[in-house]
Amino acid sequence: MERVLADALLAQSRDPCALLGTLCGGEASAERAETLCLVLQQLEERGAGAGALAEAAHEVAKGYLVPLLHAFPGGGPAGPRVLRAASAALRSCARLAGPELAVALAEDALRELPAVPSVELLAAVAPCLRALDDAPLLRRLARASVELALAGDAPPAVGARLLPALAQSAEPALRAAWDTLGSLGLGAEGHTGPELLVLSALAEKLLSARARPADLDARLCGRFWRTVQAGLGRAQDALTRKRARYLLQRAVQVSAELAVDCTCGPQDTMGPSLFWWSEKKRDKLLKFWENYILIMEVLEGNQIHVIKPVLPKLNSLFEYAVSEENGCWLFHPSWHTCIYKRMFESENKILTKEGVIHFLELYEVKSLPYSLELSEFVTGPLMDVLSESCLYSRSPGQLLGSGSPLGLKLQKFLVTYVSLLPEETKSHFLLKFIQRMAGRHWCAVPVFFLSKALAGMPRCKALGGEGLLALRDVLQCTMITHQVLLRGAAQCYLLQTAMRLVDVEKVSLSDVAAFLMSLRQEESLARGTVLWTELCDWLRVNERYFRQSSISGSEGQETSLKAYVKNLVQEFVKSPGWERESGFMPDWLEARLTSLMVLLAVDVEGMKTQFSEKQRTQNVLRIFLDPLLDALGKLGTNAYMPLLKTDRCLQLLVRLLHSCVPRGSSDQDDEVSAVLQTSVMSAAESVSQFVLRRLTMNELQSVADLDRCQLYLKVLAELTSLQVKLGWKAGNPIRRVISPLKNACIHHLQDTEDGKEPTLGHQVQRVVSMATLAALCEAVDQHPVLQLESPDAEPVDRFLSTLPLSQMLQKPRSEEQNGCVHPLENGSVLEESPSSPGWGKTVAQYLHDQWVCLAFLLRRHRPLSPATESDAQECFLPAVEMPAQTLRSALDVLTVLPADRILPVFRCMEVLVPQLLASEESLCIESFDMAWKIISSLSNTQLTFWPNLKAFVHFVFDHEILAIAAKLKGQAYFRIKEIMCKIIEMSAIKTGVFNILIRHCCRSWLAAASGVSQGSFSSAKDYSELVLEACVFGTVFRRDQRLIQDVQTFIENLGQDCAANIIIENTKREDYYVRICAVKFLCLLDGSDMSHKLFLEDLAIKLLDKDESASRSRTRYHENSLQHRVKNRVWQTLLVLFPSFDQNFLNGIIDKIFHAGFTNNQASIKYFIEWIIILILHKFPQFLPKFWDCFSYGEEKLKTSICTFLSVLSHLDIIVQNIPEKKLVLKQALTTALQWCLSHNFSVRLYALVALKKAWHLCKALQFEECDAWTTVIECSLSQAESMHGAGNARKNWQRIQDHFFFSAFHPLKDYCLETIFYTLPRLSGITEEEWITLDKFTSFTDIPSSAGSQWYLSGSALGELSPGDWSQQDRGYTLGEADSQSEWADVQKKIIPWGHKALESDLELTLQDRAAKLGKSISRLIVVASLIDKPTNLGGLCRTCEVFGAAVLVVGSLQCVGDRQFQHLSVSAEQWLPLVEVRPAQLTDYLQQKKAEGYTVIGVEQTAQSSDLAQYRFPEKSLLLLGNEREGIPANLIQQLDVCVEIPQQGIIRSLNVHVSGALLIWEYTRQQLLRCAELAS
Repeated sequence: MERVLADALLAQSRDPCALLGTLCGGEASAERAETLCLVLQQLEERGAGAGALAEAAHEVAKGYLVPLLHAFPGGGPAGPRVLRAASAALRSCARLAGPELAVALAEDALRELPAVPSVELLAAVAPCLRALDDAPLLRRLARASVELALAGDAPPAVGARLLPALAQSAEPALRAAWDTLGSLGLGAEGHTGPELLVLSALAEKLLSARARPADLDARLCGRFWRTVQAGLGRAQDALTRKRARYLLQRAVQVSAELAVDCTCGPQDTMGPSLFWWSEKKRDKLLKFWENYILIMEVLEGNQIHVIKPVLPKLNSLFEYAVSEENGCWLFHPSWHTCIYKRMFESENKILTKEGVIHFLELYEVKSLPYSLELSEFVTGPLMDVLSESCLYSRSPGQLLGSGSPLGLKLQKFLVTYVSLLPEETKSHFLLKFIQRMAGRHWCAVPVFFLSKALAGMPRCKALGGEGLLALRDVLQCTMITHQVLLRGAAQCYLLQTAMRLVDVEKVSLSDVAAFLMSLRQEESLARGTVLWTELCDWLRVNERYFRQSSISGSEGQETSLKAYVKNLVQEFVKSPGWERESGFMPDWLEARLTSLMVLLAVDVEGMKTQFSEKQRTQNVLRIFLDPLLDALGKLGTNAYMPLLKTDRCLQLLVRLLHSCVPRGSSDQDDEVSAVLQTSVMSAAESVSQFVLRRLTMNELQSVADLDRCQLYLKVLAELTSLQVKLGWKAGNPIRRVISPLKNACIHHLQDTEDGKEPTLGHQVQRVVSMATLAALCEAVDQHPVLQLESPDAEPVDRFLSTLPLSQMLQKPRSEEQNGCVHPLENGSVLEESPSSPGWGKTVAQYLHDQWVCLAFLLRRHRPLSPATESDAQECFLPAVEMPAQTLRSALDVLTVLPADRILPVFRCMEVLVPQLLASEESLCIESFDMAWKIISSLSNTQLTFWPNLKAFVHFVFDHEILAIAAKLKGQAYFRIKEIMCKIIEMSAIKTGVFNILIRHCCRSWLAAASGVSQGSFSSAKDYSELVLEACVFGTVFRRDQRLIQDVQTFIENLGQDCAANIIIENTKREDYYVRICAVKFLCLLDGSDMSHKLFLEDLAIKLLDKDESASRSRTRYHENSLQHRVKNRVWQTLLVLFPSFDQNFLNGIIDKIFHAGFTNNQASIKYFIEWIIILILHKFPQFLPKFWDCFSYGEEKLKTSICTFLSVLSHLDIIVQNIPEKKLVLKQALTTALQWCLSHNFSVRLYALVALKKAWHLCKALQFEECDAWTTVIECSLSQAESMHGAGNARKNWQRIQDHFFFSAFHPLKDYCLETIFYTLPRLSGITEEEWITLDKFTSFTDIPSSAGSQWYLSGSALGELSPGDWSQQDRGYTLGEADSQSEWADVQKKIIPWGHKALESDLELTLQDRAAKLGKSISRLIVVASLIDKPTNLGGLCRTCEVFGAAVLVVGSLQCVGDRQFQHLSVSAEQWLPLVEVRPAQLTDYLQQKKAEGYTVIGVEQTAQSSDLAQYRFPEKSLLLLGNEREGIPANLIQQLDVCVEIPQQGIIRSLNVHVSGALLIWEYTRQQLLRCAELAS
């Protein structure tokens, strides 16, 4: 039609130039531009381009079209139409006016790049440029276009139109573009997306099936393939990946069409080329690339159920890739790694995990040749993805603590892969692997499993000094995590890695010692563990093979461990002449290293003999420690020994005493620790005298000396503990220094400088003296034997009681003002100012020590009665006798002390508050609030939080405070309960907080229950909410928290094989320990004690209320939800409490228990309710009438809840044990069971049959003749059940329910124990493993003693050996690796992907027809008219169907339907690819007549009297389908306009189909017939 209009215009106008001038006049619009374009195209076709017309075309281009392009740069609704029309018109002008115009326009546009109009102009005129004459311009234009595209922010038209136009124009432009692409770094990192844009735009020429030998061929360029691989594997956006797949697909198709062998350029490696083609292997190559591209396409879906069936094809790729003849790679392995990289980069972490596991399992089933690419892939992308913790989660159905499948596969993979590496590459690979581990920060879980995988490697000499350094760096990475157990376990495995992989001939003992110092000994390396023994054995075997190490430059020495350690101790003790006295303490690192190596050397020497020799051990220790003991023996007499030497000796002494005691066994059996301690005590006299002198003789004068003070006090504490252990005898050296030390400290503290401003030295001595007194008080607390020998206790107590608690340590005047400096032995001076940051720390330490002494004093005189304020002047111990004043001072000091110094203040408040709670309640409440404010602010400070929380709990929840507050019922009582609730809330965020609270309270109440203070336990009832919350405590953790718990459980299950389990103390902070503590506490209470009985009954009522409130809050709840877990825990606790219930108490709660049986509950809860009902009826048969009443409700009300009571009835043999007359009960049971055997519900009938069978067997066993009359009915019913007819499910279910553990193996009496309640029954009932508490958890929790009755713990039946049954059918998920275990799938999902497009997403401004053409999409002549359809869902579905089958247009009643959400949900963007036309229903008659005039056959989809059968009808090519309304169909007036009606043949009763379905059937039938017609024409 457009051509007709253009011809008409030209026919009416005799002068084309005048017509062009007329069209260029007036207001610019899209319609005017399109008309001008049509006229110019028609003139071009007529060949009119000379003379005046050429000039007119030149003028139109320069004067109108170029300004028009700049005026409409693509914005607004008319912008795209103007751009298209103006560009086409410019191309026609250039052809009419000659090449000079094209050159001029191109030159002008080049200067204006990157403007959008300039790009459009260049794309229009580029085809008009001449290959030879305009070659320089073409090259410039190509270079500019490529540079613009690679810049990353180019207009979409560059890739969509400009570059393809240049490629089609001439060879010089194509070569220039290719050369520019190469010079700017084809394949460079970070430019993959723009490069693939350029390559896909040039693909028709770079990858052409009509190429000549001299033409460019991208297949032969290695950089081209590297770029394609980068797009396939690493590109983040889908469009870039699509371009990469398009280029690969086109290259394969071109290779197949050319049928010529080719090989990509030479490679740097000995492996295959990146791409090659051989006609001899055509079929194999096509199959390989077909599968490869299929996998890459499917991976775009990110849907694991679609991807898993395709993974076996990945296995086949490896089969194709390796030659069967010589075992070499046929295809470059980088193609395979692209697939894994794509999976690793997926947003779907399930797909990522699947990819990792698939790669790790690859070497288990295939023997692949070595490839540098694969090696770099393992140390690169694979290790990057292994850093994600979520990949290490357990598989569905895997038991808690069984280990991560990925972690176990990683270990197998590493062993297999390294064993297949050539010997010359193993060392390099392992070094790079470990260095990559050290090159990033790892979370706790990944670094643990990687370390464990390395530790599982077979022994080989792979690592030298550089590898050992890399392992040290990895150790530093492990220190970042807060998960102490995981951190310690990782260190253990890294040490094992070093012992397995280090070549001892390449490292020295010094290197090994430095590596060992990177370990935290308190977490991973300690005597008495298997790891320590393994390390000693490794040193013993290899000690003579280590590379020589020299200390003090003595080369050529013996390399044995003994010689090395002996020299090490000598050099450590000897004060180096080159090391200046700095006044500061030496670092502890050297002392730690020396002590560690000494103990290792001693144990290594001990391994060299088959039997233990104490004398030999003593001799070996003397060899190593003689220098140290000699120096220690001279400390007390040699006043001129260098200060640095004394510090180092004492540091080594402390470290040796700390480290020598073995873990996990009794130190009494250890010869090394015994001999070492005896040797140290030989120098105790000298050391204690030295410490006495240094602490009391004003020798510590600077702030730096306070660190020495702490060292001396540590030494004194160690010697005191050692002396007490060996025997506290009269006249021992430690005893001789304690009294002088105490008196000197008091003297220094009482000494004032007569009102003068104190000096720094004087104040430092005061701090030292206070610290010493605090240390002595703590020693007396720890060793009561010291208190028995303190004749001067009274003066000390009086002095401590009179300390000015509210007075701060006065800041001294600076040394400059005092005219005093500290001369040092080397002639230098130490200048120090009290205004330095260290002074604040000093003041805090002084206050801390002051309150340590006061806490000792208060505990010692706790029974002392408070004095009144009038007696204050006569107080003997003011701090003790004036508690209110002392408590106010405590509140004041809490405001200034740092968090790590407040513990002694809390301990003082613990003693003071009980004395004041009755008289000074407001002051006590203030102390509660102040303490809680401090604790809540420390919630994220790990090092100080836990000790402070423990002290806070001991203070606020002291048994005396709880008892007094409960008695008074004042504000303090409610404040304590408020704090209790806040602690429980905090525990939901910070695991372990509630554990400390419940542990302390239970232990306090148990102590009271044992008879210490009966009044204290009576208050427990007032705080029963605490025990209630403990019984049901436990949150539903996030996925990452569950992962940490899983891995910790896995490590704990390793036992002694992992040294961290022995060394690191189990803090028992897991949530289940709260419940264990509460349950063990309840088990220890005596039901015969009235206070205990009242407490237990009150708790039982609260538990039932808790269950009822949980049921009311939500009638239906998910399995393993928090509500499910809480209810489960409620009934577990009630079962524990059952023995304490008597009949009177049960009278009050029996209705609630029966009511719970009617509630909709999960299976695990039902079992517990049924169990407790059975126990009640067994112990108290008086409740049987109430039980029978439960069956009297109507069936509709009961529904399936009656199954609970039928399950109880199935244990009738247990219920009737205590009933003398069983006949009536049996008769009632049979009657009830028979009644419910007739229920309409199949499940109810099954339960009733089980109960009937059990009751009938009991009758026959008891030989009740009265039941003979029932024989026929019952035997018939049971026989019918055994031979159920049907499809088989009924019989299977009958067998399943009989085999179910609750009816076949469970014994309510023999199985009544903690093991069944908390482990066996939850396991068998299918509740999550987080709710399974094993028996060893109860026994290992020793804070609460176990009850005396062993029957509480062990089950008396074989129930625990059963596996969960399948009566409650569950849909078991798809397990990992399932797809891999299958053979290659015969067929998989493969979505159709249009390959005819290069940059589709950038071309959205094109018309629908243009976009379809670019896609290579076939457009039919079918028009679908849906103007009568109202519902957006039907329209959206029709739109999608029409687009899929290539309809020409979809006609709708209103285009506004496109914006409807329901329409878009069904159309899935089909409206972007299909022309939509709006024709309102009232306009349909005219529209149909118009289409008839155009040659269309109008076909109605309707049932009429003369309608044709769809199976018989043959559609014309130009067909129009008219669809009717959803309800009324096609109106009568429109039926008259139809050429034919077609109906769909039916076989059913319903008379019509959905209109979308009807339309889809006819659209497909039309498409099918057209495809057959085309096939016939082609043949």
